[in-house]
Amino acid sequence: MKFYNKEIKRIKDDCYSNQWQIDTVIGLKNYMDNNYKENLNLELFSRIRFVSKYHLLRLFKRYYGQTPNQYLMDKRIEKAKLCIKNGLSISETCYEVGFESVSSFSSLFKRKTGFTPRAYQKSNFR
Repeated sequence: MKFYNKEIKRIKDDCYSNQWQIDTVIGLKNYMDNNYKENLNLELFSRIRFVSKYHLLRLFKRYYGQTPNQYLMDKRIEKAKLCIKNGLSISETCYEVGFESVSSFSSLFKRKTGFTPRAYQKSNFR
């Protein structure tokens, strides 16, 4: 049993060598999950987590496989889908999930889902 415990510790130390890094990216992800409606950017994230924005970008990508901005856009699109399903209009949904422009929201929504917001709305009311 000792051998397996040593191997598990070795693998953990190799993969997750720095608890501070893990806490930083998890904290950032949690912040984005709770504040996705706000105007968020890498500069703000670096001030919140007290780390260089470039280092933060690399850390987040290493642990989550995408940049903080990509994660935030995916989060907003998922929330937008829920808003549309719950009957909010396209423009209300756009502003509710943190976008500043209906056209940029619509183009990103189509790129991520394959549907325009209007088509997605119609498909959910049948």
